[in-house]
Amino acid sequence: MLTSKQRAYLKKEAAKLTPVIQVGKAGASPEVVKSAAEALAARELIKGTVLENCLEDVKYIAEVISERTRSQVVQTIGRKFVLYKGSDKKLYELPKA
Repeated sequence: MLTSKQRAYLKKEAAKLTPVIQVGKAGASPEVVKSAAEALAARELIKGTVLENCLEDVKYIAEVISERTRSQVVQTIGRKFVLYKGSDKKLYELPKA
């Protein structure tokens, strides 16, 4: 579970990122989840976009992908969401709780 300080730090870092996954009308399909898992393994912090043709809510999509990839939702804003999953690489040094 992320603390508010850690979440704020990750939001700041995510502002610099470009979206690496796009969710279309198929929703959180296995292909999207697989690509999100691969991106999280490589980057720890990713940003995704939910396209207009997707009928599901952005928060729902972010929750489903985070559950399936065992990551945490940092933020959902508009049609974008940010996910974080720590790894051994420690690319982001989170503030202490």
